[in-house]
Amino acid sequence: MPPEQTDNVVETLELTKVFRDFWHRPRVRAVDHLDLQVRRGEVFGLLGPNGSGKSTTLKLLLGLLFPTSGYIRILGRPPRDVRVKSRLGFLPEETYLYPYLNAVETLDFFGRLSKIPRADRRRRVDALIDMVGLTAARHRPLHEYSKGMARRIGLAQALINDPELILLDEPTAGLDPIGTQEVKNLVRELRTRGKSILMCSHLLADVQDVCDRIGILYAGRLWTAGEVDSLLMQKQRTQITTPTLSPEAQQRVEAVLHEVTGGEEIEVGHPRDRLEDFFLRVVEQARQAQPVSAGAGVGRFDASLFEAEPAAKPEDVIDRLTTPAAQPEPQPEPVEPAEPEPPPEPGVLESLTTAPPQPSEQETRAQADAEARQQAEAEEVERRSVLDRLVQQPRRDPRDDEPS
Repeated sequence: MPPEQTDNVVETLELTKVFRDFWHRPRVRAVDHLDLQVRRGEVFGLLGPNGSGKSTTLKLLLGLLFPTSGYIRILGRPPRDVRVKSRLGFLPEETYLYPYLNAVETLDFFGRLSKIPRADRRRRVDALIDMVGLTAARHRPLHEYSKGMARRIGLAQALINDPELILLDEPTAGLDPIGTQEVKNLVRELRTRGKSILMCSHLLADVQDVCDRIGILYAGRLWTAGEVDSLLMQKQRTQITTPTLSPEAQQRVEAVLHEVTGGEEIEVGHPRDRLEDFFLRVVEQARQAQPVSAGAGVGRFDASLFEAEPAAKPEDVIDRLTTPAAQPEPQPEPVEPAEPEPPPEPGVLESLTTAPPQPSEQETRAQADAEARQQAEAEEVERRSVLDRLVQQPRRDPRDDEPS
């Protein structure tokens, strides 16, 4: 049975979303019996580690996904009701806008989709551009914007239709400290004007600054929800704040506290925990109660993946500095393997393997003597030829004796 009508702008009961594989077998239970309420006029922070189901929950609330089971009401109607869409504003985690439009054209386009009259649309476009600090870049195409500037124009488009419920997914991601402070101031201003805001963020300090209530998701389940001050209050301890006391007054404070302060204002209450510490403690308790989760797990350092270098001793450093470097031994040049020779023909093989007949000693001596005689005769002929050319008289021509 659906719950009774209340003043909640977001209301879920036993909301469950199971992703299935091709064979329709359950693969991941992203949201598990989620009971969530966001009141009108408050800022609610939805927290959780990666893979805890935050983005899936937002898509279910926007009607982008069908729930496996459970009940959803957005502004009193089903999330896929067209009349609900015109009353919503949504800033996704990644800004998906047309990159070749400038800021004016982008906001005018979304204003036309929301059926805002022309005059009102122009006024709202100019006001929103000034509000997010993009006046000087109003005519630049969006593909020239930085990530922080893209987040600013994305926030402006989420507010173009003056929505009653605003869903913000990581609104300060990529913004500088000034932009972050401006967004937080804007969220506070929207709250004073009666807007309801559901914000998901990993920056816990931002959530602590602007949220009235928070809820922490883990493995698709809501493990705790409540007001920030109440959740962070350490009720097992008491904190007393007084003006600066002298050492003597500090010794008497337990017995005569009012007397020592002399009528000064005394604040007695419970100290508050940091939201980051509270978040980590709740997630750790959830992990112990439900170790298996489809989201990101706890990382563990494996020392075996890295080889540690031994620490150098002073004497080892001195030895390395004073010992001459060893000369490397010459390495023989690599010898390329010879190509295999083709097998010789059978006739050639026999001729090569058959040893020729060796001459006898007398034949060898006779052959040497013959070669010596031939060499001596050749030298003698050459010698006589030279002598003949030297002693030969030139022949006289008879015409030389005739008188001139």
